[in-house]
Amino acid sequence: MNLKKISILAILTFALSGAAFSQQITRFGVVDTAKVYQAYFRNSAPVRNYENKKSEFQREIVKRTEEIQKLKQQKSESISSGNEAQASKLDADIIKKTDALTEYTNAKNIELESMKNNLQNSDSFYKKLYSVIERVAENEGFSMILSLQQNNAILWYSSSVDVTDKVISELGL
Repeated sequence: MNLKKISILAILTFALSGAAFSQQITRFGVVDTAKVYQAYFRNSAPVRNYENKKSEFQREIVKRTEEIQKLKQQKSESISSGNEAQASKLDADIIKKTDALTEYTNAKNIELESMKNNLQNSDSFYKKLYSVIERVAENEGFSMILSLQQNNAILWYSSSVDVTDKVISELGL
């Protein structure tokens, strides 16, 4: 009889331990999306294009500023030599070129800001990011991936950890 009790106890223990081992362990991962964003865009063609445009605009601003400085120098020399007509003509050119430079700078700053915003809000980047996060999570056995930048922001989760339908059912809804 004791042997029978021991056998039943062993079978029960084995059955319970098997059930315990069959439960999936939930694993969480985190992603530093800011770091991913910086790494991705540092090497992307759109960022290189943005940086090239920025450099090109800066070179043009420097060139135009140097032209204005030369005109100011010529105006100063004209005043020194008593050539008021030439100084007046140069002054008009300086004003015209300064206004053009201001307009150019404003227009190019707006263009660069627009390019920068498009880079930062790139839907294609985020689609690719979430797709890669999902693939990494599934390959590594994670049930959920959280963002380091946003409090409690879930970037991806396995449907196996979603108990919403069970809760609705238990509520009788």
